[in-house]
Amino acid sequence: MAKRTAKSHTPAKVRAVSPSNDNATRMGRPAWQGHLRLSLVSCPVVLINAVTRANDISFHLINPATNNRIKMITTDPDTGPVSRSELVKGYEVSKGEYVLLTSDDLASVKLETTRTLDIERFVNAEEIDRLYWEDPYFLVPDGKEGAEAFTVIHEAMVRANQVALGRVVMHTRERLIAIEPRGKGMLAYTLRMANEVRDPEEAFRGIPDGKPDKQMVEIALKIVEQQEGDFEPDRFVDRYEEALKALISEKQKGHKPVRTPEPADTNVIDLMSALKKSLQAKGETPRRAPAQKKTARRAKG
Repeated sequence: MAKRTAKSHTPAKVRAVSPSNDNATRMGRPAWQGHLRLSLVSCPVVLINAVTRANDISFHLINPATNNRIKMITTDPDTGPVSRSELVKGYEVSKGEYVLLTSDDLASVKLETTRTLDIERFVNAEEIDRLYWEDPYFLVPDGKEGAEAFTVIHEAMVRANQVALGRVVMHTRERLIAIEPRGKGMLAYTLRMANEVRDPEEAFRGIPDGKPDKQMVEIALKIVEQQEGDFEPDRFVDRYEEALKALISEKQKGHKPVRTPEPADTNVIDLMSALKKSLQAKGETPRRAPAQKKTARRAKG
């Protein structure tokens, strides 16, 4: 299985990092705020979301008869509408029976990781299965205080070229965090816990055993080689979202949308024929397989 690899870093001269308060404000509310700690060395830091959904298209429910946006009202089936401020969280222990938890109850569960990201271990990035990587964040100093300690920890991680593991409490859950240097700051990823990841062998159990046809594999490999290239994220856009934007624009102008034809059926009936056509579309001619192999395949049929 392919693994996420750490980028090599050239050791750089330790220098003060500019305060992050302005950065955090510009990039939105921090996802977490506390202290990064390596043994007895600590500094105030913030986690900032490294990705944004600000450009995503979002929809509201509208009553077409009035063009009004529908409001969702919290309602008790027995007493009617209830103010959200009066609601508490409940954990269902049996059908219709709940243990109620107030904000004060939840606040009483205090772990050190609520305010401290304590580095517990350093590992090679290759050892972390890609199944475990989740959401990315930027880890930056929180103001001038502790900036020097941040650069010391940062430089040590650059030279070690390993990923640091720690834990923080985010969104009422303790999350495992992987941290690596990125430029002057650090990149932090939440990692899934072991009990969140399903066994891939269980998912793959129904895939039949056996070796595929060698000639088919050779042709498929040539197709793969023809499509190799660098990872250029700018080349990939959400085509469905772009189509939605175009649809909204046309509707806004009063135009009736044109219904596009259904995509062609991609079910492959003759795999060898499909592979050859794919290769020939790129200007390649597949090599002929030895006669005895063809005979053997006919005999199997």
